[in-house]
Amino acid sequence: MEIRICESNEDMARDAAEKAAELLRSALAAKESARFIAATGASQFTFLEHLARVRGIDWGRAVMFHLDEYVGLSASHPASFRKYLEERLIAKVHPGRAHLIRGDAQDAQGECRRMGALISEAPVDVAFVGIGENGHLAFNDPPADFETEDPFIVVNLDEACRSQQVREGWFKTVDEVPTEAITMSIRQIMKSQSIVCSVPDKRKAKAVRDCLSEGAEVSPRCPASILKEHGRAYVFIDPEAASLLEE
Repeated sequence: MEIRICESNEDMARDAAEKAAELLRSALAAKESARFIAATGASQFTFLEHLARVRGIDWGRAVMFHLDEYVGLSASHPASFRKYLEERLIAKVHPGRAHLIRGDAQDAQGECRRMGALISEAPVDVAFVGIGENGHLAFNDPPADFETEDPFIVVNLDEACRSQQVREGWFKTVDEVPTEAITMSIRQIMKSQSIVCSVPDKRKAKAVRDCLSEGAEVSPRCPASILKEHGRAYVFIDPEAASLLEE
């Protein structure tokens, strides 16, 4: 894992997008198509804006997956991650294919199997991820399942995670936030050839310290700590998110 503390949120997003673009271009130069995973949430706004403006990526040869979606939420709901990605990335870059999790599928476990089969067809070249206020990676809240080999799983969302969604403005009250989600598993994320992680904001500072500091233990209690074990994970942090890290 490589950590870069940037001078501002804007610099963080730009630098992360440039790294993401470099990795996508490299994959596309080596083979017919590149497969990538996109993250969502407020922390990814600026990163995705920069990524969508980068030139020199043949997006028509890219295949997109995403990390998670709420169980029971339609694609038209304002908090739907499918809607988020359609508006903030897909409509701008037009990837060749976009495999989106159907959170409102009648059979959530069946949807996990469908997505699992698709993502298992070939290796993923690069995953774009963030870190939650509770240290979650995707919707793998603590204590996360570090052992399952299933690519996608149904999880219960903890109170801290659901409260974060309210603070970010996706829902008016915690009671409105679904209690379950379909998420990409930790092991599937870690199978990505490279990972680009963007972490802005003061509210992420404790999670950054607990998960990524030199002395932090890799533990299911701090799910994003698993990034320390990935040899090609590139973590970009703004000054506020890095404020509790030692020099």
